[in-house]
Amino acid sequence: MAQKAIAVLTSGGDAPGMNAAVRAVVRSGINKGLRVFGVYRGYNGLLNGEIKEMNLRSVSEIIGNGGTMLYTARSEEFKKKEAQLRAAEFCRSNDISGVVVIGGDGSFQGARALTEAGINCIGVPGTIDNDIACSEYTVGYDTAMNTALEMVDRIRDTAQSHDRCSIVEVMGRRCGDIALQTGIATGATAILVPEVEFNIERDVIARIVNTQKTGKKHFIIVVAEGVGKVNDLAKYIEQRLGIEARATVLGHVQRGGSPTLRDRVVASEMGYRAVELLAQDIGNRVVVMRDGKITDLDITEALQMERVFDTELYKIAMTISI
Repeated sequence: MAQKAIAVLTSGGDAPGMNAAVRAVVRSGINKGLRVFGVYRGYNGLLNGEIKEMNLRSVSEIIGNGGTMLYTARSEEFKKKEAQLRAAEFCRSNDISGVVVIGGDGSFQGARALTEAGINCIGVPGTIDNDIACSEYTVGYDTAMNTALEMVDRIRDTAQSHDRCSIVEVMGRRCGDIALQTGIATGATAILVPEVEFNIERDVIARIVNTQKTGKKHFIIVVAEGVGKVNDLAKYIEQRLGIEARATVLGHVQRGGSPTLRDRVVASEMGYRAVELLAQDIGNRVVVMRDGKITDLDITEALQMERVFDTELYKIAMTISI
């Protein structure tokens, strides 16, 4: 009988800490006597046969690297039933009975489909936006926040030197967590997120004016990507208040860089838990953090959950950033 094998892939947007998760899967799997394959370029790798058997040294010196050594991609083809069945057959032909999928909600939908096609899959949440409803923390989030924090701190230096208003767009198309946390940590005058309706006059202009009355002359506005239009906002502030205003879009700089301690540790815990499940022939689960503890949920249940924005933290931010 062939030695039992599992595989690991990274899918969707890259996130710091993905390499730490891959490392944990490979080493935990080998420790349990499993063969472990790395799948390159996400689900496309299963469709194109891009796999390589890993050993302990295959993942040496990667825990501190950003990005993903397995590369990543978004696969439109894998959304088709025929492609899912073909990927499952490819796994069976290589004696792969389970796959660890590191990514976001779209990746988990693929994992559910592959499980339904007969290959047990376990999802590990890896996305900088922290926008996966089933888990209170996603791998890459802490690093992205700290990168944004460093960048906004640098922008603040020049804003202060010129008595300027700087509007900074951070990542988060559907989720304002990076904007909220970064805004609090940098003392932003205003924070705009997609989860909270806002009025420019009340939530930006009036806040700047009230702060001016206390003697402040430079301002930081943090805006989530999902709100956007930071250049238009900068022009409006200039026209409305006569303050020099500049917009900065941080963009993909937030995706890269060496992962923080927290991302390395959480990714390692989650990767280990994923292998524990596959070793027991359990599939269709997502490894998550709930109440600060690593656990797992059914993928279908997890995908049906709705994110809850931290309105209390937003309220605190609006109270103290004056």
